[in-house]
Amino acid sequence: MAGSQWELPPELCCRPMAFVALTGLDVVYNAVHRAIWDAFCANRRADRVPISFKVLPGDHEYPKCRTKRTSYEWYIPKGILKTGWMNKHLNLVPALVVLFYELDWDDPQWKEKQSECATKVEIVRTSLQGRNTKVAVVLIQKKTPLPPGEDLVASERAATLCNACDLSGKSLFVLPHTDHLVGYIIRLENAFYEHAQTYYYTEIRRVKSHKEFLNKTTHQLLFVRHQFKIAFFSELKQDTQNALKYYRTAYSLVHELRAHETNMLEIKTMAGFINYKICRLCFQHNTPLDAIAQFRKHIDLCKKKIGSAELAFEHAAWMSKQFQSFGELFDEAIKLGLTAIQTQNPGFYYQQAACYSQDRKQLSQQLCQVINTFNTKCSTVFRMIHLLLSNIDLTRILKTEMCLCLSLPQQELIIALLSNAVAQFKKYKCPRMKSHLMVQMGEEYYYAKDYTKALKLLDYVMCDYRTERWWGLLTAILTTALRCAYLMASVKDYIIYCMELLGRASTLKEEHKLRIENNLIQVLMNEVPDAEPECDASSDGAARSLWNDRMALAASNELTIEVQDYIPFIQCKAKFQCPSFHVDQPIQLQVFLRADCPHPVSFNKLAVSLSNQEYNQWCVVESAGQECMSLLPGKTKCHNFSFVAKTEDVGKKIELTGMELMLGSDSGRCVFLSWRGAGGDAASTHEALQASRSSRRWGREVEARQELDWDSLTMQHSTMIISRVPKISVQLSHRPPALNNEMYCINLTVQSQEGVVAKGVKLTAGLKPGQDANLGQTTHVSLDGSKVCDDTAPALLPDVPLGDLKPGEKLERCVYVNCVSTGSRVFLFHVAYSIDTTVEGRQIVCKCHKVEKVIIILLTVSTNTPQLQSQLQEVVLQTDECASECFCLRCPALANSNNTVATGQYLISWRSANSPLIQTVVTLPHVILESVPLYIHAELPSYGRVRESLSVRYHIENRTSLVQEVEMAVEPSDAFMFSGLKQVRLRILPGSEQQMLYNYYPLMAGYQTLPQLNISLPRCLTTNTHTLRRFLPQRIFVKPQGRQLDEASIAAA
Repeated sequence: MAGSQWELPPELCCRPMAFVALTGLDVVYNAVHRAIWDAFCANRRADRVPISFKVLPGDHEYPKCRTKRTSYEWYIPKGILKTGWMNKHLNLVPALVVLFYELDWDDPQWKEKQSECATKVEIVRTSLQGRNTKVAVVLIQKKTPLPPGEDLVASERAATLCNACDLSGKSLFVLPHTDHLVGYIIRLENAFYEHAQTYYYTEIRRVKSHKEFLNKTTHQLLFVRHQFKIAFFSELKQDTQNALKYYRTAYSLVHELRAHETNMLEIKTMAGFINYKICRLCFQHNTPLDAIAQFRKHIDLCKKKIGSAELAFEHAAWMSKQFQSFGELFDEAIKLGLTAIQTQNPGFYYQQAACYSQDRKQLSQQLCQVINTFNTKCSTVFRMIHLLLSNIDLTRILKTEMCLCLSLPQQELIIALLSNAVAQFKKYKCPRMKSHLMVQMGEEYYYAKDYTKALKLLDYVMCDYRTERWWGLLTAILTTALRCAYLMASVKDYIIYCMELLGRASTLKEEHKLRIENNLIQVLMNEVPDAEPECDASSDGAARSLWNDRMALAASNELTIEVQDYIPFIQCKAKFQCPSFHVDQPIQLQVFLRADCPHPVSFNKLAVSLSNQEYNQWCVVESAGQECMSLLPGKTKCHNFSFVAKTEDVGKKIELTGMELMLGSDSGRCVFLSWRGAGGDAASTHEALQASRSSRRWGREVEARQELDWDSLTMQHSTMIISRVPKISVQLSHRPPALNNEMYCINLTVQSQEGVVAKGVKLTAGLKPGQDANLGQTTHVSLDGSKVCDDTAPALLPDVPLGDLKPGEKLERCVYVNCVSTGSRVFLFHVAYSIDTTVEGRQIVCKCHKVEKVIIILLTVSTNTPQLQSQLQEVVLQTDECASECFCLRCPALANSNNTVATGQYLISWRSANSPLIQTVVTLPHVILESVPLYIHAELPSYGRVRESLSVRYHIENRTSLVQEVEMAVEPSDAFMFSGLKQVRLRILPGSEQQMLYNYYPLMAGYQTLPQLNISLPRCLTTNTHTLRRFLPQRIFVKPQGRQLDEASIAAA
């Protein structure tokens, strides 16, 4: 059977909704009826009641109802559930039939139309004879009806119409065709929904009433059938909680049935249906753990119910469909808002479904190998059930119905399932699971003979397995890929996979590698290779024909293969011997080659590409004549190249951009293996890391080896060309410290140590670039020290010509530096020259430079006014010495409200030895002044003693020309008792002084805070009290109380 035979029926997978049939509507020719039908079925939002509408003619024949049984005593059911029962109640038997009829209350032909309407209702009832389906009538009217009770004619005629049609008042509705048609339709839907609910409630009660006539001995199937019907009617009634309860009961009863080979398939099918319903409702109720638990229980109960051994492939197909259906339910729930995780997502169920489909394919292949003489097409699963239940000989059925399973599209089903699983694992970031399933997809494409897609998938996955070094898995994938490349005659892919299977990452045995190497040699000789083992014999002939066509094409005899991302059987590494070379030295380059195949490998050409292509001509080695160069298995071969760099490349890098190794010959097929950079392949990085760890651990043993260790070879992909070592000495001398604004002299001595004349000697001197930008504006450099530099002098003197230097000649120059700010600076002295020297016929330009730091120190002084005689006049300061002087300033009366007073400038005239006189101006800081009308000071001893009186006298002096009123108050303190005026108010004449005496009595020893004296001036409100407090002492040290010695103690001492 095909995989589609196990597809779940659509009536099982859809959401059950109440079925309401609409009659009397001509939706084709009547525009009003068409508008009514569109309002029912178009743009149904989620908030509208779940009803399935269908327009049927008035004389439609509904399924006939069978005679109801009054007893089940002799009744033996033929199966659990009839095939079309769900579809019948979803689409054929309505819960409500609604008759639409155009009739207004004031219609002049009221009686005739009333009789016509009653006749149509009777026709509907006749077609529904024996059914509990409800019937309702909707009158389509042109006018908007009056509110209930106001239109007496309408009430009277409605009652008459209900009697004529044998309807209750709740089954007659009026539908005005006005602008608010959709609103009326929604109200009608709600009323229809209530009628449908009543119908399905009645059906549930009817099914439940049969239970008393059943017994579990002969009616086991009916118990399952009735529970399933009740659950399904509950779903139609939108009572999902009760539906879930009855589905669970039905599921338990299914597994209580006596199972044997003739009914095993029916039991599994019914169990699968019920399980699907339970899981769907659990997801709908947002209880995914219950759904997963139910599915696991379902699989555990059914996975061993195989039945006949010849039907094992059908059981595998059924199991596959169970996992696929649950995965689809899980995925649908996730789209509706459910959250999944890495370890529990639909991908696992799609994967398991694919595994069972693969088992089914293998079982069907085994069956077809046994039964290979019959060619009858497999029938549907329902026909199989019928045949099995009819007690027909099973052997004859198998021979006539199941021998062509190989002809079914099983690979397509497996690939679709694997593709779904890959999408899920990619979504939940499970890369290894994704790679594993993509390998299986590639293999299925191979079995389906779609070699292009198989090769594309396998090639994508191999990158991951190379990176993670799964060599066994990589070898198996490469073997399949090689078969695909052979069968589709893809020469380039075939060569690539042969090279990898011969390489060090392959786990193939030696005899397999020998066969692959021979095939590779045949391809390089433009011959057809031998067929790969395990290839389909029917495809081998077509493959050889394709290969013959490929070999006949002369234009395709040259191939270039980028092997950097593979692990080929030839390894290549390159290195410059040094990270840098002087321009007068030849550049040494080494290229190492190693072969990992069983037999020696011959090659005809090795070429190295550099970033400067002019050097490429010196880095080529080719075979001479008919002789080829060869690589021995497991041996490392080194090729040395040497060339001279150009002078214009000084200061530049030379990089390895690639290497090419040519296999084959012009008479056959030329294959160029290309490495990027300094070589290596997909496994080289990890091998180099392992080798470095091993060398650190076993360093002495590695050093003692005579042969090169391939893994320990490091790649040096670039080298720097640097200038020739200069044979010239540059010496700097100066006398620190350097002072601010001084013309500081730095003596430069240049002496040639070359063997020939140094021509065009140039000096670049000054501030080294790259420092603070402000230093460039405050630093000036000059060769003239007779005058002070101005702001136009540069910070760097470039390319000052010094002439030529003969061998041993010495040249001296003085460079003057003027700095107008302090701080450290780095000065650069760069001497460049050219010299005629021969290095393989090339002229070299050599440059040298030396860096010296000069620290500038500012003289530290302090003063107040330039009008006084300085104390530092004619003072000579040595290195690290400091001088200072002090002046006392008296501030004049303030002429304005500004309290800030400038104290002036400090002018220093100075010079160092052999330098002009320099003047330095230092701006003194501003001082903030405060006006205080009183001056207060206190007279008190330097310390006190506990419990001994301490006299404190406060002097208050009025320094203004006005009489000052003073309010004084002494705040109490925990450390002192005191005597004196605690609070007093007095007047002080201009220029006079007032004294206040207090006796403090200390209570505690140590540094104690004196009682605070608060002074306020009522006439000077701007005076700050805190300013006056600064004149007063705050604390005093109190000694502990001394011990009094009496005469007796003195005598005893």
